[in-house]
Amino acid sequence: MKVAIQGEPGSFSEQAALNLLPQARIDCCPSFREVFAHLADRVVDRALIPIENTLAGSVTENYDLLREQNAFILAETQLRIEHNLIIHPESSPKQIRRVLSHPVALQQCRTFLRKHPDWEVVPFYDTAGSVKAIMANGWKDAAGIASRRAADVYHARILQEGIEDNKKNYTRFFLLGRTETRSKQADKVSLALTVRNQPGALFKCLSVFALRDLNLTRIESRPVPGRPWEYCFYIDFMGNPQQAPTRNALRHLEEITDSVKILGVYPSAQSEESRRSGKGESKKRANPKLDVSNFFD
Repeated sequence: MKVAIQGEPGSFSEQAALNLLPQARIDCCPSFREVFAHLADRVVDRALIPIENTLAGSVTENYDLLREQNAFILAETQLRIEHNLIIHPESSPKQIRRVLSHPVALQQCRTFLRKHPDWEVVPFYDTAGSVKAIMANGWKDAAGIASRRAADVYHARILQEGIEDNKKNYTRFFLLGRTETRSKQADKVSLALTVRNQPGALFKCLSVFALRDLNLTRIESRPVPGRPWEYCFYIDFMGNPQQAPTRNALRHLEEITDSVKILGVYPSAQSEESRRSGKGESKKRANPKLDVSNFFD
C-alpha cells in the first residue's frame, strides 16, 4: 500500500503513517493539496494528513480540502510530538549560529530558544527538511528541530532531546481514502455543515446532538468561499450511523441545515498518555484494536 504525506522522509507525518500502516510505502509531497491530488489521481492508495495539534490548533487548510475534495476519513491516529535539537555529526554546540525548522515547531520550542538569544531562528518548510538540508549542505553552524526519526534517516546527531515547551504535545492525523469505508469498530463521525442565516440556526443544530446524548468532541468554523460572512462548521461526535440515535441525528440535521457532508465514520483514537491513564471498561471501549483490513480497497 502506498500512502501520500506532506513533508520529507523523517517527518512526523511519515512516522504517523507508519504507526498506522507499518508496511506502507510513503509518497512525500510538498503541499497538502498535492497529497489530495495524488489520492484522487490514484498515484497512491491512501493519504495521511494532520488535522489539529494540541498546542498550535487546527490545520485549517486541511479542513477546507476535506470539504472541497472527494476524500473520506477511514481512521485517525494521535502522535506524541517530541522535538529534538539536531546537528551535523561533525559539529559542536559552540559552532551553532542558526536554528532551522518549520514555523510551528519553532513556536513550540520558544522557551528553549529564548535561552540562546545569540542563535538566529530561521523558519523552514519542514522539520525533517531542515535536517536534510543541514546534512546535504554540510552546515556545521546550523541546527534543526525535528523528530528522532529525522536524525536517523539523515544520519545526523541529536544534541538535545525533548526541547518542546509542553510535553503534552500531540497531533491528530486522518487516514484518507477515495471511497467511504466504514469500519465495524467505527464509533466517531466527522461532518461539515452549513446553516441557514437565521436566529438560533447553530443552536438548533447542536441541540440535535444534545437531545440524543451524543457527545461532541470538536467544532470548528471556517469561512465559505465566495459567500462573505457565512461559515461552514466542522463537527466531530461520538456515534455510529448503524445506531438509531446517530442515524436520527443525521436525518434531523439534513432537515434543518443548508448542507451536510459526512467526512468519515471511523474508530476513535486517544493519545498514548490517555491510553496509559485509561481504566477498566471505558479504556476498552475507547481504544478498540484497529481493524486495518478496512483500509484496503
